[in-house]
Amino acid sequence: MMNRMDGGGEAKLHYGDGDFEVVRPGSFVRCAVTGEAIPLDLLKYWSVARQEAYADPAASLQRELEAGARAS
Repeated sequence: MMNRMDGGGEAKLHYGDGDFEVVRPGSFVRCAVTGEAIPLDLLKYWSVARQEAYADPAASLQRELEAGARAS
């Protein structure tokens, strides 16, 4: 992970392909679907296009399905 910075509270990240950049230091981000706090060292799922994080593959899939339904 590049540019990882520890600190209390919620971090703000810029999501890229395969990595992310810390914009505002913190120790976690929130899942865009569930609202669950995700520690940065456990963050594995995000959308570059939507710039949001997901707690797990199911949350990522749910958001993809929602986005597809809105586009139809």
